[in-house]
Amino acid sequence: MRLSVLMLVTAGLCVAAPSTAFGQAADPADVESIDAIVAAVYDVISGDAGEARDWDRWRSLFAEGATLSAVVASNDGYRRVIMTPDSYVERSGASLEENGFVEAEINRVTEDYSMIAHAFSTYESYRSRADDEPFTRGINSFQLMKDGSRWWVVSIYWQGEGAANPIPTKYLPGG
Repeated sequence: MRLSVLMLVTAGLCVAAPSTAFGQAADPADVESIDAIVAAVYDVISGDAGEARDWDRWRSLFAEGATLSAVVASNDGYRRVIMTPDSYVERSGASLEENGFVEAEINRVTEDYSMIAHAFSTYESYRSRADDEPFTRGINSFQLMKDGSRWWVVSIYWQGEGAANPIPTKYLPGG
C-alpha cells in the first residue's frame, strides 16, 4: 500500500512541470514541437562575433533542474563536464559573443514515447555564418519532455567528433 501511494505521489510530481523556468516565459513558437525547441537552442547559441545572445530566451527553454553535459578529453580518457543552463552562460556566453560561434544541425534521429523524446542531433560548428567549412562537428543528445502544453529541454549531452571517434554514418545526412 505504501509503495502504491508513493508511486502516485511521485507520478503526480513528475507530470507537474512549471509553465516557466527561471522565471522566464517561453515564446510559444519556440516550444510547440520537438523541431521548434531544438531549433531555438541552436538559434540562441549561434551568432557572429560581437552579436549578443538572448540568454532569457535560452533559460525559457529548460526545465527546472536541467543539465548540459560535455564529454571532454582528459588524462585518463574522457570525462563529463556538467553545467546548468546558467553556468553554461557564465562559462561560455562571453566567448560565444566575442569570438563568434554558429552551430548548425545537419541531421537528427529522434525517438519519442508519449511525453518524452530523445533526439540525436548531429551538428557542425562555425566561427561565422560566412564560413564555408566547419571547425568541428559532433552530436548533441537532447532529452526532452512535454508537460501537456509545451516541450522542455531536460538535458543536452554532447561530444565533439575526433579522429578516435568519428560520427557514425547513420547520424550523418543520408545515413
